[in-house]
Amino acid sequence: PGNWNKVSEFILLGFSVVRQLEIFFFVLLLVVYTLTITGNMIIITATWVDHRLHSPMYFFLCNLSFLDAMVATAIAPKMMKDFLSKKKTIPVPGCISQCYFYFFLGTTEFILLAVMSLDRYVAICNPLRYSTIMNIRLTIQLMLLSWVGGFLSVLSPIIIISKLPFCGPNIIDHFFCDIEPLIRLSCADTALLEMIEFALSVVVLLSSLMLTLISYLYIIATILRIPSTTGRKKAFSTCASHITVASVFYGSAIFMYIVPNKGFSFGLKKAVTLQTCIVTHLFNPFIYTLRNQQVKEVLKDTVARFPCVLKKLSTNVD
Repeated sequence: PGNWNKVSEFILLGFSVVRQLEIFFFVLLLVVYTLTITGNMIIITATWVDHRLHSPMYFFLCNLSFLDAMVATAIAPKMMKDFLSKKKTIPVPGCISQCYFYFFLGTTEFILLAVMSLDRYVAICNPLRYSTIMNIRLTIQLMLLSWVGGFLSVLSPIIIISKLPFCGPNIIDHFFCDIEPLIRLSCADTALLEMIEFALSVVVLLSSLMLTLISYLYIIATILRIPSTTGRKKAFSTCASHITVASVFYGSAIFMYIVPNKGFSFGLKKAVTLQTCIVTHLFNPFIYTLRNQQVKEVLKDTVARFPCVLKKLSTNVD
């Protein structure tokens, strides 16, 4: 007991690679992170400035893009710093903070994906009542539900973790402060905490997944009843990008936090986590852009107007 709270920092092993490869991975991650932030900021900007995207669907998409950028920011800068440093350490409070923000933002994202599926259900299954049902008040309430739900669901386990004693060893076999390896380093009995963490993972993931699945069962049934092929394609195109993003998110998260570790190497779980934390958030803006005709049109118009704006600015300067 006298040695409790002795550990002041953790060592992140990350991916064990030679020094030359670390430089390569730093450059690669820098490019991916820059594209992630840029892509998501373009979606946010286009949503706010163009009146054609002023609808609940794009309001939720704007929130999703902000979350994508923030999740990547919670992980990537520290990873890039570690690729360039020999000492890959993180203070205990910093580690707990990173863990909290990663899970808070990630949980918010899952709730938001379920909300977006509900929005698509109303739009396709009740099109005539869509604007009445999904009014601005309900839209803001659903957005707040996502953020507050994410904040509160992760708060209690993180408070417990912050009070745990860490007295060595202090090596985390991961590239960020994930909750499982962090809990394993505690000197105290963590059985109750592990039970709470698993229960919250199941409740958040499976409840949002069930809402998404039920919404899409009704959506697909409604689409199949549309008589014209063109009508079916148009209806499906409005939710195809959301289905793609939700499938990747739910599949990865269930594999990482619900499926038992037995039978899978931790290296594989690290690779899946990297794909979920970084790569997925890079592709989300492109998925929504390429699969959504309205977003493509707005972005084309914005790009087309850009030279005119520059010309006008240069004229004013002259």
